[in-house]
Amino acid sequence: MREKIEAVLREGLDAIAAVKSEQELQEVKAAYLGKQGTLTAFMKEVPKLPVEERPEMGKAVNAVKVQLSDAVEARRTELKLQVSQIPADFDCTIPGEMPPEGALHPITQMCYDLNDAFRSMGFEVYQEDDLTSEYYAFDNLNFPPQHPARESMDTYWLEGHDKGEANEKLCLRPHLTGGSVRYLQTHKAPFRFVYPGHVYRNETTDARHERAFFQYEALLVDKDVTFTAGKVMIKSILSKVFGRDVPVRMRLGFFPFVEPGFEIDMGCLVCGGKGCSVCKHVGWIEVMPGGTPHPNVLRAAGLDPDEYTGFYVNIGLDRLVMMRYGVDDVRMFHGADLRFLKQFH
Repeated sequence: MREKIEAVLREGLDAIAAVKSEQELQEVKAAYLGKQGTLTAFMKEVPKLPVEERPEMGKAVNAVKVQLSDAVEARRTELKLQVSQIPADFDCTIPGEMPPEGALHPITQMCYDLNDAFRSMGFEVYQEDDLTSEYYAFDNLNFPPQHPARESMDTYWLEGHDKGEANEKLCLRPHLTGGSVRYLQTHKAPFRFVYPGHVYRNETTDARHERAFFQYEALLVDKDVTFTAGKVMIKSILSKVFGRDVPVRMRLGFFPFVEPGFEIDMGCLVCGGKGCSVCKHVGWIEVMPGGTPHPNVLRAAGLDPDEYTGFYVNIGLDRLVMMRYGVDDVRMFHGADLRFLKQFH
């Protein structure tokens, strides 16, 4: 058996010296030192030897294991040094190639710009999970029990959690406003915060709509918040994001969670107000709903609507990015085409 052990040592050392890569070295190590390796098989044979031979053979096998292990590590070091060596025929006068650079996605960059703008006005940035309940997504926001937005045709309900009480029914958040109510419940008035995040709607995708998209919500709640303060906030943010004055108009609109409610449009920056496919050839594009929080929403947050009022906007972040860069199809931002994304580096 001693002769076999010595033969294994010679073979192992030769095999280790002959490897050309880390992968080959790992395979040789497994063949000799692994759980199914040659030396492990020898160790299993030692208990079968005569009692007087077992200590000597055990020591011999362990000695070979140590030698092969040392040889493996020494060869690993040699391979690493070889990789870092400059080839003899290397021409240092040839210009090198710059490694590819990463950059922020344009929607992420817009979100950061808005965060900076709102922080400069004393707003806090709030974040929450993508999952919510019917209680926060609809009940706390004054949605009637039979409102169509509660149906699966609009909202993605989680299988196995789509029945029961309102706080037991779970869905991917269809908007951010329910999370804003949670913020009001867990913080002390007055409130001034923004809430960026991903939302999900079960709808057909086209140049202006996606199933998963970004919203950016801002909410101001205090005892004396004028309507003018809300409009100035909108104008200030858009001007700061686009670096120039942006035309804004507010049209009356109905949303269960605000009263009065408004559809807030900005002049289309893709066509300059002349009309294009993005603005449906009207020169204006809807970017956010807004208005004063509904009294029932304030009550759900534990606030007295006779004492507190406020102003709310929910920005369609994807559409705002389309305006900033003159892109006419929102689906391009959610694809994986690096040729498109590299334009924003």
